[in-house]
Formats: sequence, structure tokens, C-alpha cells
Amino acid sequence: MTEVINIDELDRKILDIITKNARIPYLEVARECGVSGAAIHQRVQRLIKTGVIKGSEFKVDPVLVGFKTCAYIGIFLEHPGSFRAVVKKLNEIPEIIECHYTTGNYSLFIKVYTRDNEHLKNILIEKIQVIPGIVRTETLISLEESINRQIPVLSE
Repeated sequence: MTEVINIDELDRKILDIITKNARIPYLEVARECGVSGAAIHQRVQRLIKTGVIKGSEFKVDPVLVGFKTCAYIGIFLEHPGSFRAVVKKLNEIPEIIECHYTTGNYSLFIKVYTRDNEHLKNILIEKIQVIPGIVRTETLISLEESINRQIPVLSE
């Protein structure tokens, strides 16, 4: 189980600011928080080192680069013990951008982006459904992403 990291109000304010704009200069964050730029730099480095902040990447809009179909696929496994082997194979499919081991109906729940429905069909038939251990899939196509945000870290 992952250990919860203790963060104070300044950490929360910093996280609130940088999750809304990852390109904001540390000096601007410092001004908003009322502390020095060095303090912000040290805090951010500590948050990275402890794993509170993961990555610093640019987000590409899938639709603008030709991936117009977003789908969620529920995967039923033959045996729960095959989970790791199946995930290893799913990780080789670049169109899969998320994979979750879940409770409920599905053993795994994945998110994929494909160029179109034909591409989605090919990924399902030729890459996912042929993986040993997968017995069945259920696919849901997203019609619109209505909410996409970071988890709020400021206390109420």
C-alpha cells in the first residue's frame, strides 16, 4: 500500500497553482504564495522526490493529431492470476493510454485512443482479444470528454 505523504498548506497552494499551469515560473508561484523563489524550488523538488508530483509532460490533444475515437474497454480474465502477464502484453499496445486493475464486473479497465472505429476494431481483434488469459471484452465509445482535471489539493 502506498504511504500518504504529509503536505502542509504551502505545499497544497503550490500544487494548486502548478497543476493549473505547469509552465508558471517559480518566481510567480513565490509571489502568489508570499515566499522566496528558492523556497518554491526546494518545495517542488521535495514533492517530486517523494512522488507527490509525477512527471512534467506536455499533454497532446489526441483529436488534433488524428486519434478521433476514445474508448474504454472492460476486460474479463480467465484467471485472476494472469493479471500481470496480460498487463505486460497490453503495455505493448501504444494506443492504450491507461490500464486499471478493478473490482466489479471487469478485471481490467483500459482507455484507448484510435484514429477511427475501424482502427479500434483492429486493435480489439488483432491485439487485445488474442492475448492469452483474456476471455471477453466490452467496449464503450466516449462521445465527449466533459470533465478532465487534476485532483484538488487545497483544503476546504
